[in-house]
Amino acid sequence: MTPAQNASHLTIPDLAGKVVLITGASTGIGAALARGFAAQRSRVAVHYHSSAAAAKALAQELTSSGAEALLVRGDVTVAADCARIVDETAAHFGRLDGLINNAGLMLGRVPSIEAGDEHIQNVIDLNIRSVLSVTRAAAPWLERQGGFIINTSSIAARHGGAGGAVLYAAAKGFVSTLTRGQAKELIGRKIRVNAVAPGVIATPFHERYSSAAQLEAMRLTIPLGRIGAPEECVGAYLFLASEMLSGYIVGQVIEVNGGQLMP
Repeated sequence: MTPAQNASHLTIPDLAGKVVLITGASTGIGAALARGFAAQRSRVAVHYHSSAAAAKALAQELTSSGAEALLVRGDVTVAADCARIVDETAAHFGRLDGLINNAGLMLGRVPSIEAGDEHIQNVIDLNIRSVLSVTRAAAPWLERQGGFIINTSSIAARHGGAGGAVLYAAAKGFVSTLTRGQAKELIGRKIRVNAVAPGVIATPFHERYSSAAQLEAMRLTIPLGRIGAPEECVGAYLFLASEMLSGYIVGQVIEVNGGQLMP
C-alpha cells in the first residue's frame, strides 16, 4: 500500500459531516479528492460537465461505500450555471462548508502570441472566471457557519509554462494571486481561502495535452524521479480543509510537485 493510499485510512474528525463541493470532480485530481473527502465521511457534491459516464461511476462508487454523494452537472464557464451548481448542492444538503475550485484545462498547446481571441477568452473563462463565479455564489453559504475555499493552481503559475502552455500558466498565476487576495477579503466572513499547486500529475490532463516525450522530459526534472499520482495531492487539500489542522493558515499555496520546484 502506498503512502497516499495509507492516508485515506487516517481520520480527520472535523471533516466528518462537512458538505464539500468539488468542481471538475469526474476524473483526475478531482475524483481523487471526492474519494478522499468521502473517506473522511464528508458529504460530497461531485461536479462534472462533459464526463458524464466517469462522474456517474464515481458517484456510484462513493454511495456504494456508504458515502453521501450528489452529482451536479454544469458548465462553469457560464455564470448562471455556477450559481445553479452551488444552489443545487446547498439545497440538497441544507448547507455548504467547503468549496474546491478544481475545474480547469489547458484547452490545447498554443503559443501565446499565436492564440486567437476566442482561444484566449476560452482559457480565461474556464480557468479564471469560473473560480470567481463559483466563489461568488458559494460565499454566502460558506459564511453561515464558517467554511473554506481551496483553489487548484499549478506549478506552471510559478515557472510560466512552456510548450504552448503559457496562457494556462498565466491563468493559474491569476488563481494563485486571487487566492491570496480573497483570503484577505473573506477571512472577515469566516471563510479561509488557500490553494494547492500540483506539479506533473498522471491525469487525463496530460493524456490529452502531453506526449510521452514531453512527460519524460518533465520527469527528468523531478528530484523524486517520477510523475505524481492524483492521490498524492489529496493530503494537502484535506489538511487545508481541516480547521483543526490548519486553522491558522490563510492565503497560502501549497506546492505538491515531488521537488520539481522549491520556491
